[in-house]
Amino acid sequence: MDIGVVDLSRLQFALTALYHFLFVPLTLGMSFMLVIMEAIYVMTGRAIWREITRFWGKIFGINFVLGVATGLTMEFEFGTNWSYFSHYVGDIFGAPLAIEGLMAFFLEATFVGLMFFGWDRLSRLGHLAVTFMVAVGTNISALWILIANGWMQNPVGSAFNPDTMRMEVTDFGAVLFNPVAQAKFVHTVSAGYVVASLVVLGVSSFYLLRGKWTAVARRSFVVAAAFGLASSLSVVVLGDESGYTLTDNQKMKLAAIEAEWHTEAAPAGITLFGLPDTSTRTTRYAVKVPWVLGLIATRSVDKEVTGMSELVLKAQERIESGVIAYRALDVLKRNPTDRTARTVFEAHRNNLGYALLLKAHIADPGKASPALIASTAWDVVPSVPVMFWTFRIMAGIGFLMIALFATAFLLASLRLHMTARWFQRFALWAIPLPWIAIELGWVTAELGRQPWAIDGVLPTFLANSTLTPAMLWTTIIGFTALYGTLAVIEVRLILATIAHGPVEDPLETAPQPTDTPALARAA
Repeated sequence: MDIGVVDLSRLQFALTALYHFLFVPLTLGMSFMLVIMEAIYVMTGRAIWREITRFWGKIFGINFVLGVATGLTMEFEFGTNWSYFSHYVGDIFGAPLAIEGLMAFFLEATFVGLMFFGWDRLSRLGHLAVTFMVAVGTNISALWILIANGWMQNPVGSAFNPDTMRMEVTDFGAVLFNPVAQAKFVHTVSAGYVVASLVVLGVSSFYLLRGKWTAVARRSFVVAAAFGLASSLSVVVLGDESGYTLTDNQKMKLAAIEAEWHTEAAPAGITLFGLPDTSTRTTRYAVKVPWVLGLIATRSVDKEVTGMSELVLKAQERIESGVIAYRALDVLKRNPTDRTARTVFEAHRNNLGYALLLKAHIADPGKASPALIASTAWDVVPSVPVMFWTFRIMAGIGFLMIALFATAFLLASLRLHMTARWFQRFALWAIPLPWIAIELGWVTAELGRQPWAIDGVLPTFLANSTLTPAMLWTTIIGFTALYGTLAVIEVRLILATIAHGPVEDPLETAPQPTDTPALARAA
């Protein structure tokens, strides 16, 4: 095991995943916004809504291409950088990714061409159906990917086979309906809807500030305000549900997020602010609100939220049990018919992964001392300061988005959105915020699973390929240069599209009137 290689492999995957996730949320949200806009065109027959749909469709198309290109790289990395991961759990993890490619990707790839080139070849209703299928395809794609990721967080419906020395599927239905995967899916797509809504709102505000293409901008503003308000509310509600699943399935992640070093009497209070100190295992200057964490995490006033210290003791017990399984498995390798070893292994098999944590400190976990087991148990605690602050910044932005879209919806309802220049400026400058929240959410979810590649099954440091630091640095630098170039190209294309405006008829190039009474009547 080379820790440097493991860290570099993690760094490369993190960089490519974070970059890829810049495009995915906008694709998810924009696809359904296009459906809404085109549905209005189909119902009203007004040409302005066709123009609106085609304009935002251009931005969707640019983003879609980059999302596909960067996503393919990540799938190859499972084989190049994480080959033992692919070998050990490929029968389970590979199935959702294969289905995503066969079902969702080909669905959206087929219909996206019809969406862009079928405006004059399909009926209005037929083209709307095509746009809807593109939206369904993009969101189903996210579903299958998050089913795979959810299994990494909560490996249900699977078991280790001592005969093949691999994890295998025992219940694909359990993998499919994994509560962690379902919660992550609805939360992630809702966050994508917020991203798209704010992009539309911000660009529309930019046009209104400039007094250009206001007929398009004011209508787009209204759609974005309504869709964004519903989406931002759902992000918080579904995020709460996603957090609730941690209570049953990822207690250590929840405890790290809340810096709960020790179990409190129920119901636990939530820490709004504090400085987690890993050396003393306390949170300095903690500002707590009584009861709130217990109510959120357990939906009750009498259930505890287990602290990290107590969870470490449970991890120590599981490591001890895993060592017994590891020793029995070693016997089965030499003599697969040994019934005594088989019986012992079956009694402790669920904790085998915990014994593998010892491989970071000793070659043979079966020879680990009680002191080493006790110290290794603390390896299951992720970086508490990172978890604590990334979650709070993400949550803070989430509540800010609710306030922003509620204000936008109120202004649009009162027909003041055309003249509220203070809000238009704020909406424009706020465009990066949901992306920041989404990236921090990904960091929280993935770092919170550490030290596991597959929670409780396979430690991250055992999952990588046999590579050298030079190989990894070469690919990291290469990907950074390539993705940086693609990012510049995409930003320039999107800015050029915005600068060109939603004009398809040359007669529409003249700026719209900006006098307040006329705008109020137009709204």
